[in-house]
Amino acid sequence: MRPEPVAPVVDIDVVPSTPVGSASVRSPIGPVPGLWRRMACWLYEGMLLFAVVFVAGWLFSTLGQMRDAMDSRRHLLQAFLFVVFGIYFGWFWSRGQTLAMKTWGLRLVDRRGRPVTQARATLRYLLCWIWFLPPLAVIAPFRLSGGESALLVAGWVVVWALLARFHPERQFWHDAWAGTRLVTSRPMSRH
Repeated sequence: MRPEPVAPVVDIDVVPSTPVGSASVRSPIGPVPGLWRRMACWLYEGMLLFAVVFVAGWLFSTLGQMRDAMDSRRHLLQAFLFVVFGIYFGWFWSRGQTLAMKTWGLRLVDRRGRPVTQARATLRYLLCWIWFLPPLAVIAPFRLSGGESALLVAGWVVVWALLARFHPERQFWHDAWAGTRLVTSRPMSRH
């Protein structure tokens, strides 16, 4: 029986310099996808999550016999969805890609280019809440309207995404903190 080939360990501290306006940055592990591509994947992931929310919400509501959205157990439903999202992302990320990432040609790896462990995927999931928690923490105390809330969340998402420009390899900061990296898994077709 032949041993499986092992991916070479790469020192990721060595990053070639790139122009500030370049669409994607080269790293020793592979090209880092551009911000627009990552954000398009992020939006597509959000659309796909509607199906996950629908099925999980239906399951919770049916089994819990919830009568309406104002049921006193809505916070329990939110906690349930938090766990369901964690399982969804943890499972897919530990295998390298969600469906949206496959569609947009992105792959999640650790700092050395290896597959992400379940523990690292879970850490990334928790850190990804930085995309939403700061604005959500402001909405209730200031009693913001729906429009104001949407504007605040959208503004924060834009600011957080643009902060990736300050990372040496243009990675999102939650990826840097989690020890993960988004890389291009295949070139996007221009046809």
